[in-house]
Amino acid sequence: MVTIKDIAKVAGVSHTTVSRALNGNPLIKKETRDRIERIASELNYVPNFSAKSLVMKKSYTIGLFFSSIDQGTSASFLVDVIKGIHHILDENYSLTVHGIDNIRHLDGISARRFDGILVMSQSDADNDFIYHVKKAGIPFVVLNRHLEDPGIMNVVANDRDGVREAIDYAIARGHRRLAMIEGRAGFKSTSERKQGFLDSMLAHGLSPRADYFVGGDYSIESGFRRMTELLTLPEPPTFVFCSNDDMAIGAMNACFAAEIQIPRQMSLIGFDDIVFAQYTNPSLTTVRRPVVDISEWGTKKLIELIQQPQTTAPEQILVNTALMVRHSVAQI
Repeated sequence: MVTIKDIAKVAGVSHTTVSRALNGNPLIKKETRDRIERIASELNYVPNFSAKSLVMKKSYTIGLFFSSIDQGTSASFLVDVIKGIHHILDENYSLTVHGIDNIRHLDGISARRFDGILVMSQSDADNDFIYHVKKAGIPFVVLNRHLEDPGIMNVVANDRDGVREAIDYAIARGHRRLAMIEGRAGFKSTSERKQGFLDSMLAHGLSPRADYFVGGDYSIESGFRRMTELLTLPEPPTFVFCSNDDMAIGAMNACFAAEIQIPRQMSLIGFDDIVFAQYTNPSLTTVRRPVVDISEWGTKKLIELIQQPQTTAPEQILVNTALMVRHSVAQI
């Protein structure tokens, strides 16, 4: 295995100079750093991160924490989050993934274990964890859920306005019997999306019907079950908004099982714009929630907090959604 001392021999410098150059120390001239990095590459040098961690007093680990991995986090959502993070995170860092609901002792979350933390928060129940991280002095960014605390870096999507735009579109297409399959109870996204649905209905002078609101849990199975219930009502809706695309796919399958044609007999809109949405039959109209963009922004801001803690001020970044019009909503 090639070591720093091997590189030093070839470069004709001390191993301390090599170490500083490879760690980006500004005291080393740029031409010297470039030459050492080139030699390291030619020798196929692989850094010893355990030794580097001891010297630099860093773990080179970023923690990604969801409210829950087992409950309410779809596979497609998880993939998009990690994809966005890896677009920004360089190879010096490793990423570990956790569920907050599985943490038994908050004392184990410390600056010795994590250089920074991304919290993909879906619930107010995460607040104890968030404020523990803040108290521990670990750089962190909260994604996905709007926080009122101006002292915390926060990146969120405008779910409420996105859903309102979707329901405005359905109403413009002539729909008046509008139903909703809600997300997991207690999740901020669930309440935000429901509020956007109600905002649109009230703006158009429509009265919500209690039997048209059914609770899902963001899973395909719950979409299937809840759509089946809606189809058995004495007066079924003509349109159903599903709080994520996974439930919309489940709802589509329930319609196919009941021989209900989409969109002629039932119209649907989802939320997220997962990769499968454009390949359903018919293709699913949905609200594009920029999960990859949110994760990228959050990772950029976390790196800034880690590298420039004194000059990076907390801010709230709002990422806009977009309605992706396809073929699952009929004109009445």
